[in-house]
Parts: sequence; C-alpha cells; structure tokens
Amino acid sequence: MPNTTPLDIPSLLRRIPLFSELSEADIQLVARYTRERQVARGEVLFQRGDLPHGFYFVVSGQVKLAFSSSQGTEKVVEIIGPMQSFGEAVMFMNHPYPVFAEALSETVLVHVGQAVVSELIDQDSTFARKLLAGMAIRLHGLIQDVETYSLRSSTQRVIGYLLQVADNDAPCEIALPTSKQVIASRLNLTPETLSRIFHDLSDAGLITVQGKRVSLHDPVRLSRYNA
Repeated sequence: MPNTTPLDIPSLLRRIPLFSELSEADIQLVARYTRERQVARGEVLFQRGDLPHGFYFVVSGQVKLAFSSSQGTEKVVEIIGPMQSFGEAVMFMNHPYPVFAEALSETVLVHVGQAVVSELIDQDSTFARKLLAGMAIRLHGLIQDVETYSLRSSTQRVIGYLLQVADNDAPCEIALPTSKQVIASRLNLTPETLSRIFHDLSDAGLITVQGKRVSLHDPVRLSRYNA
C-alpha cells in the first residue's frame, strides 16, 4: 500500500551526503525544489532518451538502471538501494538518459530539481567539490565493473557478489536483494549460467540456496574457491 504520510523533506535532505553540510536556509531552499515520488514495482521512472531535470534519491525500495540491446536483451548497469542517489552526472551534460530506470519493488524517492543544484554550485565551492567527489566515486565503481567483467571468471563474479552482500567472514545466511534474473544481468551473466554456478557451489559444500535465501557455510573458503 502507498505511504500516505508525507515525507519530512528537510530532514531527509540532511541525510543525503551531498547536502550534509548545507545551512538550514539552504536546506529549506533545496526542499522547495524537491518532490516526493512513490512508484510501484515495475513502474518506469524514465526511459532511455528522456531529458533529465534533476537527480533522484531512494528513500526505500530499489531501482534498476538498465538498457536494452537491439536484440532485445536487457543489461542491468546498476541497482540503486535506500540512501543512494542517481542521475547527478547526466543532468549537467544536457544529454538524454543513456539508460532507463525501473522500480524493482514498491519504492519511495525524492527528486531534486536541477535549478537549485546549479544555484548551490555557483555560490558554494565546498558543495561543488562534494558533488564532483560523489560523481568520481560512481565513475570509479563503473571502472571496477569493467575490470571485473574483463578479468574475472563467471564463478569469481558470483562469489564476489555473494561476499559483498554478506560483508562477513563468519558463516551466515543472506537474502538476495533482488531477483536472480536481475543479479545475473548485473554480473553480465545469463540466468542459466548463474543457476549453474549456484549448483556447482552447492555441490562443493560452500553454499545452500533456498529461493532467495543463500547460506554461506565458510566465506573464507568460498573466497578462495576457483572452479
């Protein structure tokens, strides 16, 4: 069910790293250019080719950024979760979105207008540096993705993903944050390849898969596994 309680926009903006050092007056200014948006699972926020007018911040839920090839296959570029933002870089390029954005679950977001961000850049060099730093971190992550796809085997990619979600060296159970099909696309794999790797790791006694629940029996040994 949609949330009928309006968000406290100023309080939420203070939790966005980009705005963490703004004065109260600036927070109130940004709030006037910020709009809440609630989207259902499967709803598209924007299509590839649409022009941006600001950036988004996810309050709850998940959004995938993806594009479709000429053959009709989908490639997931990034999965955006709570307290993460997207779209900052594109809004300054005066270019259309290179991807589409679709909600993977019921999602609450806020949209911050481009005009107020441009005004803050002009008047606050610290804000401008934080914005550049955030975009640099995003670029670094994309470069790491390219390196992973180029240099790591399919099995190593899956293991790396599981360990990243677990973030724990002790035996544990994790919940996959989204569908296996989306995870496969994110790792540049086919769903069939992902299922095969899960099966191989299960046969090796390293994991147990039950739906979206995955038990990691020995994360340290899993990290050293090389099929």
